[in-house]
Amino acid sequence: MPPRKRNAEEAVTGRRRSSRQTATKSQYFEGDDDEDELALDESDGIDSPPKKKQRGRPPKKKVVEKEESEDSYHEEEEEPNGKKADEDEEEDDDSDAPPKVTIIPLPKLLDTSGIEYEDPKVHPNTMEFLKLLKANNRRPWLKSHDKEYRRALKDWESFVLSATDTVIGVDETVPELPIKDVIFRIYRDTRFSKDPTPYKTNFSAAWSRTGRKGPYACYYVHCEPGSSFVGGGIWHPEWDKLRALRTSIDRRPRAWRRILQDPAFKRTFLPQLKPDSKDQAVKTAFAAHNKEGALAKAPMGYPKDHRDIELLRLKNFTVSKRVPDSLWTSDDAQEQFAEILRPMFQFVSFLNTIVMPDPDMDDEDDEGEEEDDDNEEEDE
Repeated sequence: MPPRKRNAEEAVTGRRRSSRQTATKSQYFEGDDDEDELALDESDGIDSPPKKKQRGRPPKKKVVEKEESEDSYHEEEEEPNGKKADEDEEEDDDSDAPPKVTIIPLPKLLDTSGIEYEDPKVHPNTMEFLKLLKANNRRPWLKSHDKEYRRALKDWESFVLSATDTVIGVDETVPELPIKDVIFRIYRDTRFSKDPTPYKTNFSAAWSRTGRKGPYACYYVHCEPGSSFVGGGIWHPEWDKLRALRTSIDRRPRAWRRILQDPAFKRTFLPQLKPDSKDQAVKTAFAAHNKEGALAKAPMGYPKDHRDIELLRLKNFTVSKRVPDSLWTSDDAQEQFAEILRPMFQFVSFLNTIVMPDPDMDDEDDEGEEEDDDNEEEDE
């Protein structure tokens, strides 16, 4: 589309002027205008109209700087202790000063008192370490006493190696296993426990055909100052093993009574009984020792008035004997240990024939039925 032609009048007037007017005034002339208006107001005595509020960013105010001459007359401020502030800042900013190091000496090993460490027995320092651990059951403490712990652990392992030969001498079915398969770790599992202490305060070990783990009945030693004992049996067996034990109690009562009524067994592990105690008293004492975790009523499939209901409710089948701390440190520690194991041998072997029977073992279920008839005749 061609551009519009202007007429003659438009051509004479020349360029068009913009009708837009600027609302603000240039700041270049701001100062002069203010002076002129002030002069007119003073001369004429006429009040000037109020100034319009300017738009945009306000002018920057000039900062009055102190003269150097003024600073020279001010004295340096001093703190109450007489030190100048500038000197303190210089001391704080002094990065060349060496760091402060606090040296904490490591505790020394316990004195042996001239007693040498020997394999067949436990050194008195090992018992003393367990006492200290019970009083300071914390990770930082054990870390700072690591050398003492290593020495005590090595002493216990030496004792267990000698005790392995003692156990094998009593029960030939126990093999010679690596030390790690026999001893228990000192670290506690605190995930589901209300006791937050991280370490056990005892040394312990267990011997069986598969070591400290497995389905077999075992021999157990617990070394703790003031609470030491020697025991054995089956602790918390699996369901199929527990069912086999209950079946044996029901079908072979005479075999169970023969084991529990052994004179050496009762004298060692049931010392509260008299030598001529009846069967019921022996079963009650054995059940009281294993009451932890026992059922409150008869297990499924057995009547409430079963003659051996106390044994049927059990979930653990163990015995133990408290021993003094002097047993571990005495020269004849292995001989005293063997004297406790011998009365337990028949009990452990009997449990193993139930939970893990040998293939060539004869079935003795009929023996229980014959025993039932004998008992009825004796009661009559």
